[in-house]
Formats: sequence, structure tokens, C-alpha cells
Amino acid sequence: MRWASRRGLLELDLFLADFVADEYPRLSPDLKALYRELMSSTDQDMLEWLMGRAHPGDALRPIVSVIRGYKRDAPKR
Repeated sequence: MRWASRRGLLELDLFLADFVADEYPRLSPDLKALYRELMSSTDQDMLEWLMGRAHPGDALRPIVSVIRGYKRDAPKR
């Protein structure tokens, strides 16, 4: 998943790199499946969702919420 999480936008890399290294291994199988589905989204859509400027469909909302919470609560590196 680390390779799939490397995106074309630095902002997305800042959201996803630490998350996939630290948190992804601990996710439930359902959330891992949602993360894989999220990786098929466009970079622009994903950035809008993770920044909270737009909302994903109901299916992706749980994983977007987990990533945003991780980013908010993670110690700064």
C-alpha cells in the first residue's frame, strides 16, 4: 500500500505516507478494503476530502474520517 499511497500531489503524500506506515497495518480488514478503494480516487478528489473541503460518498466516509483523525492527532514529525 505504500507504493499506491505515493501520489502526484505533495499534500497527499503528507497525509498518506505516515498514515500508511503507522496506522494501515492496524486497520480492520473492512477499513483496509476502503483504503484500497480510496486509492482509486483522483488526487484532486482525495485532497478535497482529506482537507475537509468536500465530502466523499457514504462508502468512503469512514476511511477518510480515520485518515483525517490520524493526521490531526499524530505527533508532528
